[in-house]
Amino acid sequence: MRLTTRTATSLALAVMLVVFPGDAAQAHHGFDDFDTDRLYYIAGTVSEVRWGDPHSHFTMTLAGDRAADTPDLELPEQLQAPEDSGPIRNAPSYSGSHDALEIVIAPPSYTGRWGLDRPLVDGERVDAVGYLGRSHDDEFRPVVFWVEDGKPVNQVLGSQLPVPYPGSGTPALADDSGRTSPVVVWVLVGVVLAVGAGGGAFYLRARSRRT
Repeated sequence: MRLTTRTATSLALAVMLVVFPGDAAQAHHGFDDFDTDRLYYIAGTVSEVRWGDPHSHFTMTLAGDRAADTPDLELPEQLQAPEDSGPIRNAPSYSGSHDALEIVIAPPSYTGRWGLDRPLVDGERVDAVGYLGRSHDDEFRPVVFWVEDGKPVNQVLGSQLPVPYPGSGTPALADDSGRTSPVVVWVLVGVVLAVGAGGGAFYLRARSRRT
């Protein structure tokens, strides 16, 4: 039993090591520190641009003439599915107490791949939809932002919002960025452990019959 359980545990750890590395890398550039329960629309003027790794940052001085919710702006091709476009288009305008927000976006290697191959410049107008920081509500992480010519820049780095739209169904095994669903990971781990436990019980039963 001890050997079988040890084998099952080793297999479970192996599954986690195989599946999680990509997720860990994505989490570094992800949304873990942001409140993904609610999207907001913001717009304003860029300043204090810091362009580089592991994230690019800039300050946005918020415009007073923002629309009540997300304007009818072009969405990235990867976020045009209803389960993604619906929450983005219905995001209300930010109405918090801050006149400026610290914007955190993906590093240049990703941002260039998903719609913007140049640094932002001071004074540039940007619209964005995204999440406020969990512990610092003056921080903002876009899922998409638009530069002055209306060009959308995908910040999900794939084709799925961090939190699926209600009613969107069972999560997929992975999105287009290669991230494996945590649900799938834990199901696999559970299966491995269950098989190990079942094998141990079978071993004990067979052993008791021989004695």
